[in-house]
Amino acid sequence: SRDGNWSKKGGKSYFGYKLHTIIDKENELIRRFKTTVASVHDSQVDLSKKGEVVYRDKGYFGVEAKGFAATMQRAVRGKPLNIKQIMRNDRISVQRMPCERVYAVTKGVFKAGKVMVTTVKRVNLKMMVTAFCFNLHQMRTLKRKGVMA
Repeated sequence: SRDGNWSKKGGKSYFGYKLHTIIDKENELIRRFKTTVASVHDSQVDLSKKGEVVYRDKGYFGVEAKGFAATMQRAVRGKPLNIKQIMRNDRISVQRMPCERVYAVTKGVFKAGKVMVTTVKRVNLKMMVTAFCFNLHQMRTLKRKGVMA
């Protein structure tokens, strides 16, 4: 059985699954993750815990988080963002930027962008192994930089 389904982003159709993650900002380690089918919107999955600061993109606009939500704001029809909101988005973007490297490495180094398995359980297992391998890779990087003992 194929659990994956279709999703549209930027006018382009995608079939498959989505990885939702919580990444430690200081060490860039994957702390929590969840795998869903592609049609599940990002805002429907909240992995945050009470008391955590969560830097989220515009896809989460208007959705409450369990933790403290530092969500980028987006313009709505007839109401563009003011300069204060634009500057706030820029500050959030600076905080989010280092964590985007996690996705580049998991796709580029660990080839996790495409999966050949067909059920959510199997994809979740593959993503668990990928997250584990990424964290080992990142800890080695941190050790080399002298951040970890």
